[in-house]
Amino acid sequence: MHVPTSAVLQKLLSEAPPGHVSVGWIMERLEERSFGLLMFMLAVIALVPGLSTFIGVLFAVPAYQMIVARRSPALPKIATARRLPTPQFVRAVDRIAPLLRRAETLIRPRWPQSFRTTKRMVGIAILLLGLTLVLPVPFGHILPAFVIMIVALAYLEEDGVVLWLGLALALVSLSLSAAAGWGAVAGVKWLDRL
Repeated sequence: MHVPTSAVLQKLLSEAPPGHVSVGWIMERLEERSFGLLMFMLAVIALVPGLSTFIGVLFAVPAYQMIVARRSPALPKIATARRLPTPQFVRAVDRIAPLLRRAETLIRPRWPQSFRTTKRMVGIAILLLGLTLVLPVPFGHILPAFVIMIVALAYLEEDGVVLWLGLALALVSLSLSAAAGWGAVAGVKWLDRL
């Protein structure tokens, strides 16, 4: 029986120790959903202008681990040991949970076999989308970050339909990034000829 992610996060609040929670503690309790949560959090941060380049590089970690079919992401010890004060964690969950509840009215478990058969393909798509976040194209970070959020929500709620929609949008996003890159190179060559 599938438990919505918003309910899982609320359960985490009840289990959280009073002082601090570590990133490792959160990831351990989310198990397979931790891929979706990690991608979602990184994609939200990537929307902040100036941070998308750094976040684009970070996406290589979960993407590689999906390509090699890990059950859940393994982060460096320095990241998993990072502690958050429990009140700060509670505030963050209180902000995210209502948004997730709204998304859960549309996104629900469908086509679960998609996740087993496409994990490597999704990892490659996330890796390529992360690379496009690194490109210095004005506002070029918005569409890839949005697409990664859709894929992350599909992973959180085990929705194969939304996953395939996200992969189709990834193809569109990558095509637009390739066209923008080609246009920039062609423009530089044209300026050199002047």
